[in-house]
Amino acid sequence: MGQTITEKILARAAGKDAVRAGDIVEARVDLALANDITAPLALAEFEKAGFTNVFDPARIALVPDHFTPNKDIKAAGQAKKMREFARAHGIVNYFEVGRVGIEHVLLPDQGLVAPGDVVIGADSHTCTYGAVAAFSTGVGSTDFAAAMAWGRVWLRVPESIRFVYHGRLRPFVTGKDLMLHTIGLIGVDGALYQAMEFTGEAIEALSMDGRFSMCNMAIEAGGKSGIVGFDQKTTQYLQSRPEGSRARAAGEVFASDPDASYARVVDVDAAAVPPTVSRPHLPSNTAPAADLAGIAIDQVVIGSCTNGRLEDLRQAASILRGRTVHPGVRAIILPGTQQVCLEAAADGTMQTLIEAGCAFSTPTCGPCLGGHMGVLAEGERAVATTNRNFVGRMGHTGSEVYLASPYVAAASAVAGHIATPDTVGAGEES
Repeated sequence: MGQTITEKILARAAGKDAVRAGDIVEARVDLALANDITAPLALAEFEKAGFTNVFDPARIALVPDHFTPNKDIKAAGQAKKMREFARAHGIVNYFEVGRVGIEHVLLPDQGLVAPGDVVIGADSHTCTYGAVAAFSTGVGSTDFAAAMAWGRVWLRVPESIRFVYHGRLRPFVTGKDLMLHTIGLIGVDGALYQAMEFTGEAIEALSMDGRFSMCNMAIEAGGKSGIVGFDQKTTQYLQSRPEGSRARAAGEVFASDPDASYARVVDVDAAAVPPTVSRPHLPSNTAPAADLAGIAIDQVVIGSCTNGRLEDLRQAASILRGRTVHPGVRAIILPGTQQVCLEAAADGTMQTLIEAGCAFSTPTCGPCLGGHMGVLAEGERAVATTNRNFVGRMGHTGSEVYLASPYVAAASAVAGHIATPDTVGAGEES
């Protein structure tokens, strides 16, 4: 019996020839990461346990991105703890304001993740890195503390679900729409502690940015991880990264065997998937965007670790070019990294968005978790390209969040209510 790509990666990390779903393994960690919410807890546990050294200062990343630039004194104290720990232990990958980014956009773009890696992070959306054919998953702060010291982590090998997306995507349909549609099909616990393996014609055609968006939201279906197999697009992406990622990617590349065992196979007609929105208060509460047209909104957020990459901003700009944000709507742009900011400025994307009436932010998670720079008041409603719309996620418990793609979010910003791009006279960007 063959193995899935996930089983092969974990077998390599555990020093074994093969593993099977359900096996408990001690896996070598290639990268461990945490942010300004989760790292301070882990650092306290690290010191409480009596650890004095990290396993490898080059394979730990500390990214203050949730409440930064510091929103208040408490946030400043959290960032200070990270900064002092990074200096004391020589942490190579500490990213301060001015060179920071939203961690799950920043770290792969910095070349810190390669195919076949095992990545753990004290953040649930660490599953993002499966887009480059890595096994990546979120862990608690205590597990992260232990991994910082030992460079290893205990894992139960997950079963895999194979999702096969057939056909060609419609205009204005993105990886975000595919993933919202998928979560709507299987539910928020439909892949509980399972690896979601994304395959098929539509995935092969999907951009790397679209793949990152899909893997990012695997956790919203209960998934242990999301993963896309290595292909030419992965190679092209890695070749555009810093040297370290290119060099490590030249090693062994894994692929699922034809006779690998899956918990189930889910076939999706990607050609039939419309622009999709998740209604409050679960990512699985999905509907075609057209069915929700006319629902009035107060705010639009475009960005986050799900949709804060350059392609996402360009998609929004293609809708907003020559148009104006509705006077009753606040439109906030959250780029994923400083590099995204630079590239958006260089190609005119930033100018288009600002001229349309958007507020262009420094890289930060900000309003995604109700942190700052876009918190909702009671009774307010937002369309957001973020990943969660739980009760109170973006502010007051009496507010509402509708999850959507950058195309739908931008069209809604123009209309002042949930809208599809075709209804505001937009043509799809090539």
